[in-house]
Amino acid sequence: MDDDKLFQVGEYVQEFNDATGQALPCGPIYQSYGLKSHILKRHPNELDNLDHVPSIILDPDYIGKHPTEPDSIELVKVLSGNVMVCIKLDQKEHYLFVASVFEISEGKLQNRINSGRLKIVDKSRKI
Repeated sequence: MDDDKLFQVGEYVQEFNDATGQALPCGPIYQSYGLKSHILKRHPNELDNLDHVPSIILDPDYIGKHPTEPDSIELVKVLSGNVMVCIKLDQKEHYLFVASVFEISEGKLQNRINSGRLKIVDKSRKI
């Protein structure tokens, strides 16, 4: 892992594994300095959402995993829109990183909840 290209934005906690049925390593979640370039290229209207990544990781409203993306997790926070943070495990270096950040529509959010892909976070339990 190249510490010059990454900085910590949150902590992966066991409750995330419990909610998604995974066994990802608990510990730091990193963001690359290059994520901003990715957002500008793929989701240019989402740049402001980068500032929300730490708070979304700390207090998500919904949690789930992508059905075809192993060793990953999706966290959603309802802000002015439904902001999703996608976190993946780097298989080679074995650390968690923010892969993308973008808004999903209310329809997509509801479809993912209805399909079981996303679950509402129980706020009575500390994640």
